[in-house]
Amino acid sequence: MTDSSATRQSLLVRLKDPRDGQAWSEFVAIYTPLVDRLARANGLQAADAADLTQEVFRAVSGAIDRYDPDPARGSFRGWLFRIARNLMINLLAARRIRPQATGDSDVQELLERVPAPDGAETALFDLEYRRRLFVWAAEQIRGEFRGSTWQAFWLTAVEGRTPRMAAEESGISVGAVYIAKSRVMARLRSVIELVEGKSDF
Repeated sequence: MTDSSATRQSLLVRLKDPRDGQAWSEFVAIYTPLVDRLARANGLQAADAADLTQEVFRAVSGAIDRYDPDPARGSFRGWLFRIARNLMINLLAARRIRPQATGDSDVQELLERVPAPDGAETALFDLEYRRRLFVWAAEQIRGEFRGSTWQAFWLTAVEGRTPRMAAEESGISVGAVYIAKSRVMARLRSVIELVEGKSDF
């Protein structure tokens, strides 16, 4: 997947309209698990992770008009990751610093515990994003397909079963399995393209 502002229905463009409740609902549904996972991976408890997520979305809401989609400046996910990471460090620092102390050693210890993001951390954030976007899109379209069609798609595309195995379990022909997978994948792509602008699925 790539971040693109070329498609006029992309989620980033729609987020710039604060009245577009559907865009914000989609954004929250897709990105909440990512921010939560980042927070939990860095030792935050559930309540703190929820607070961080709320702060991240508040920051995005206030800054989305200034976001520059120029690929040379980085991806939207990279921008969001930096916001989340900076707010997480601020949250941890605020909780670690005691009013009487200077806080220098506490902040230094905190920064050492939360190292600068490396390629692996940002790659994991991107992977989690792709997984979450797939799950979200699948939830959006599942009701559009008959049970056997969805099952054939899921067994082959997600669980990695052969078309023959999927046909036996779904009660349809092998040819129908291929058609089912193709139809569902096409629909998934169209839903993801509405959010992102372009899909690698």
